[in-house]
Amino acid sequence: MASVTGFRLPHFLELNSQSSRPLYRFRVHNSAGTGRDPAVLSSDLTVVNGDSNSGVRKRELQINHGNGRLKPEVEDKKKNNKLVKDDVEESLEPSWDDGYGTETVKDYFDAVEDMIKPDGGPPRWFSPISCGRPLKDAPILLFLPGMDGTGMGLTLHHKALGKFFEVRCLHIPVYDRTPFEELVKFVEETVRLEHASSPKKPIYLVGDSFGGCLSLAVASRNRSIDLVLILVNPATSFGRSQLQPFFPILEAMPDALHPTVPYLLGYIMGDPTKMAMVNVETKLPPIQRYEKMSQNLTALLPYLGSLADIIPRDTLLWKLKLLKSAAAYANSRLHAVKAEVLILASGKDNMVPSKEEAERLKKSLLNCTVRHFKENGHTFLLEDGISLMTIIKGTSKYRRSWRHNFVSDFLPPSRTEIDYAFEQVVGLLRIGTSSLAYSTLEDGKIVKGLAGVPSEGPVLLVGYHNLMGLELYPLVEEFLREKNVVIRGVAHPQLFVADSGSSSPEFSMNDWFRVFGSVPVTPSNLFRLLSSKSHVLLYPGGAREALHCKGEAYKLFWPTQPEFVRMAARFGATIVPFGAVGEDDLVELVLDYNDLQKIPVLNDYIRELNRNAVKVRDGSDEEINREDLFIPGLLPKIPGRYYYLFGKPIYTRGREESLKNRENANEMYLQIKSEVENCLAYLLEKRENDPYRNVIDRTIYKAVYGSSKDVPGFDP
Repeated sequence: MASVTGFRLPHFLELNSQSSRPLYRFRVHNSAGTGRDPAVLSSDLTVVNGDSNSGVRKRELQINHGNGRLKPEVEDKKKNNKLVKDDVEESLEPSWDDGYGTETVKDYFDAVEDMIKPDGGPPRWFSPISCGRPLKDAPILLFLPGMDGTGMGLTLHHKALGKFFEVRCLHIPVYDRTPFEELVKFVEETVRLEHASSPKKPIYLVGDSFGGCLSLAVASRNRSIDLVLILVNPATSFGRSQLQPFFPILEAMPDALHPTVPYLLGYIMGDPTKMAMVNVETKLPPIQRYEKMSQNLTALLPYLGSLADIIPRDTLLWKLKLLKSAAAYANSRLHAVKAEVLILASGKDNMVPSKEEAERLKKSLLNCTVRHFKENGHTFLLEDGISLMTIIKGTSKYRRSWRHNFVSDFLPPSRTEIDYAFEQVVGLLRIGTSSLAYSTLEDGKIVKGLAGVPSEGPVLLVGYHNLMGLELYPLVEEFLREKNVVIRGVAHPQLFVADSGSSSPEFSMNDWFRVFGSVPVTPSNLFRLLSSKSHVLLYPGGAREALHCKGEAYKLFWPTQPEFVRMAARFGATIVPFGAVGEDDLVELVLDYNDLQKIPVLNDYIRELNRNAVKVRDGSDEEINREDLFIPGLLPKIPGRYYYLFGKPIYTRGREESLKNRENANEMYLQIKSEVENCLAYLLEKRENDPYRNVIDRTIYKAVYGSSKDVPGFDP
């Protein structure tokens, strides 16, 4: 059965907060066998992911069950899609606003206040208005909630997810007693309907705790449908919960004592301090951050009492039984799950042993990736940290078709991601290097800044790879800050191999590389990037330069083939050679490849590490083509500074036919290589004239002139 029903939503889920009729219509699929008659509540407003159709004739939607009977609903959806096609955005600019921090856990409790009122209705789907309208060809994301059942568990992530997904959330009313298998059928009906409507798109199931069991159950029954499961602390380990001894006490507890249970559960399931930090800016001084967090925590504590209304005593006991049956059902069908799975496991989960369970599921599922978050609790999605959309991007799980495409499925970093990455992840390096960039104009004049680098692509930036790639982070930030351009680095493919040799890492630097647009270095990816008019970052020296030996600093290890020149010419790309210096002002190389090969245990480890590693070069010239991956021994220095010089642009437009000739291409290749060497020599000489090369001098300058003022450097 299916019907249209509704309930009043809080103000920030309404299309117009001034409207006197904030009643929403939702398509509701009653599970077979529930014994309920669908109720129909009328409204003049239909809202799906922020798209409103005012003045539509009130009508009841009926969806017949069974194969081949979804056509009327599918056709209706296609007509609606055609009407709004011209208004849908196709892409976003870098630094877009993802809204993270604008909604907090207080907003979650405000939202559920009206939703938990008894209405006698069955489980239903709704689309939060704060999600807005997604980009063109966005896949659907179905959120399956945890024990609360409200469906508002993505409150902190609505705006970001709504840009790239058609978001629908499952609401299970407080007093609903639908058995687990009926909930599985209910979600399954929606999945099959969406698959019939868009068979080439994946369907995302985000399952939180109990919702994780529900997601696995649906996936096990629909192996032919392209599903992507994102499981957040899945409750498949409920039978091994740390709280098992506590559950019999709950059943015997008098009703008068039940109001104390929510406060206990609030501290067990999540970390209130992490919840209170959601909208606290990291840029604030430590004292102000602590004060803001204390204020938020004080304001949050009274809301914990409302958990007694969200999960009353009888509902809590029912949910515990439901969890038990859900875990048993899902665990018995893990072998049948063929979907792509991403598990997010909290290290401080006091509800279920999520860390250990993630490892077990990884071994049991065919296509499973795990990310650990050691500082988070069970309510991961309501706590401060890396946003869910960032995690999806960083693990390459976002796609619009059957397979992830590193170019067409790339989503530019948001302002929150940029701030987090350059303040939290590489903040110390950023402060320590205080980098300076110079570029060369058409007339050969060198100026401070990136004015000499074309703003319109395709542009191919070709340069020297510093030790351990230390020059990357300031370089990426400089282009974002001055030009609002994401430079797409082509990196060693081993960085993109599943978890890069680690069984289940935390969200790591490799993931951040993907967030900021890195792709595996392959001819096809370079082709796609240049054809999309991107700014592409290429290091012909690759891993050999980034892992060079002692005495090889600022020495180029380029192969002899000029293939990237011919590829650039095919698209009329502008090639900009550049140099970056500063590695020797940051670290001292004490153990290089040759040193490590002389240490018995370590040389075996390096050999084993690279046994099955992806190779990029043919290995014909060992001096140039050695690309064994390892971590050299480094000692930090008192930080100096990073300097960049972008040479005069070299244009290939109009020379496509000429550069098809290998000799002409090789001539340009040698010209580019020479320009890179000239840039390096120029910077090594000019940095001696920088009065603020040392971090101590720069610190004094900022203390005198203010921390927001850029520290000057040498005059070009």
